[in-house]
Amino acid sequence: MTNNVKKVDERLQHIAFIMDGNGRWATARNMPREYGHKNGARVFREITEYCHKIGIKYLTVYAFSTENWKRPKREVNAIMKLLDEYLDRQRPENASIRFIGDVSMLDPKIVEKINKMAEETAGHEYVLNVAMNYGSRAELVTAFNKLLAQGKGEVTEQDINSALYTGDCPDPDLIVRTGGDLRISNFLLWQAAYSELYFTDTLWPDMTSDDVDRAVDAFYSRKRRFGGLDKEPEKKD
Repeated sequence: MTNNVKKVDERLQHIAFIMDGNGRWATARNMPREYGHKNGARVFREITEYCHKIGIKYLTVYAFSTENWKRPKREVNAIMKLLDEYLDRQRPENASIRFIGDVSMLDPKIVEKINKMAEETAGHEYVLNVAMNYGSRAELVTAFNKLLAQGKGEVTEQDINSALYTGDCPDPDLIVRTGGDLRISNFLLWQAAYSELYFTDTLWPDMTSDDVDRAVDAFYSRKRRFGGLDKEPEKKD
């Protein structure tokens, strides 16, 4: 971990992580994929704490997608066990922890713990969104059906924004994907419209605060135009 903590400013409020590479990390060590997820869970705690330390106000992590159910049952069970342990043991200070996605498909005991954690941690300025059984297309379908149920015949962008799981959060300024793949895999498709994307070959269990710093530095090196042009420098008389 780096010793010199550089605080972010108001330009970078929300970082989202696609935590990829746990299985490959374990395979490279001749270990079962579950071993990679266990180490990935440890790094998840370290990275979320570091992001809070540098001043990030909103953090979203892609923990389990709607497509991940296709993985071997043993691996899925290991991930769910890690989630259960996290819910039992972790209570990050000064953080509102929310689970976004269709958690209704999870074990009812886990759903109860998720709801309890959300209630117990509500109201903090630092928000941690954990995307669990999450898919962005499914999120959009859910949002549209929610608006239809409200009697909406015509919707605005703001209507859609407010109906999303992340409705009360700003869009991510930076999306970081570990593991080397150059795609966002059905993650925050609506919210990522103007996000800066950062890809690294580092596998998630190898991720450190120094890697976060490099992603943050890359963010600040870019110009965000949001479809416009750079501002021309003021002319001096």
